[in-house]
Amino acid sequence: MEFGPEFWEFFVRWLHVASGVMWIGLLWYFNFVQTPTVPTIPEELRPAIPKHIMPVALFWFRWAALSTLVFGLVLSWQNGYIGDALAIGLTSGSERDAMIGIGMWFGIIMAFNVWFIIWPNQQKVIGLVEASAEEKPKAARAAGLASRVNTMLSIPMLYAMVSAQNLYG
Repeated sequence: MEFGPEFWEFFVRWLHVASGVMWIGLLWYFNFVQTPTVPTIPEELRPAIPKHIMPVALFWFRWAALSTLVFGLVLSWQNGYIGDALAIGLTSGSERDAMIGIGMWFGIIMAFNVWFIIWPNQQKVIGLVEASAEEKPKAARAAGLASRVNTMLSIPMLYAMVSAQNLYG
C-alpha cells in the first residue's frame, strides 16, 4: 500500500467522520437522554452524574468537537476548497461549496459554543471551577441553552455535509 495523497485524504476524512460521530453522539446523548432523565433519578444517586459521568463525557465531547473541526478544515484544505467553502460558494458559484460551507459554518459555531459557552459553564456546574450557589443554576441554564442550540444546528449541519458529498459531489 502506498501512502500517497489519496491515502492521506481518506485518513483525514475518516478521522473527521469518526470525531464527528463521537461529538454529535455525545451532544444527542446529553440532550435526548441525560437531560430529560436526570429529574427521574433518585436524589441520592444524582451526585454521581457531576462527579463521575459528566467530567469524562465532557472531556470526550469538547475534544471531539475540536478534532472534528480541525480535521474538517484540513480536509477542505487538502481538497482545495477551503476558501470557497468558507465563503459559502460566493467566490466559486458552486452549489457544493455553498452546502459544505454552510455545514462548516454551523460546525464552527457549534465548536465555539462547546469551548466558550458550554465548557466554561459546565465547569461551574460540576464543581471544577468555584461558583456560588446563585451562579450554578445560571451556568447550568447557559450551558443547557447553548447545548440545545447546538442540537438544533446539528441537523442542518449534517444535512449540508451529507448533501455536499452526495447531491453535489
